[in-house]
Amino acid sequence: MRTQVVYKITYPNGKIYVGSDVTGTVTYFGSVNDELVAADHTPEQLRDFTVRKQVLWESPTAEPTEVRARERQYIETLQSNNPDIGYNRTPKFQG
Repeated sequence: MRTQVVYKITYPNGKIYVGSDVTGTVTYFGSVNDELVAADHTPEQLRDFTVRKQVLWESPTAEPTEVRARERQYIETLQSNNPDIGYNRTPKFQG
């Protein structure tokens, strides 16, 4: 059985993206909007680009609905949907 995870990606500029993976794929880095990320970095930064992926929560038995609920909790708690902090665009930031 594969472990489902909620993870945080940190980009060189310090902004974050929170995502989830129910397939257990270690190399999956989510579906962040690449245009948003590229617009926040210089061409020089994009030539040598390092991101960090941290697992925030994991479960070998959680249903996909629970994984998505946990992902949303982390998005809201970390405010990764705040454009000043991160790249998540849903749920819409209410701040």
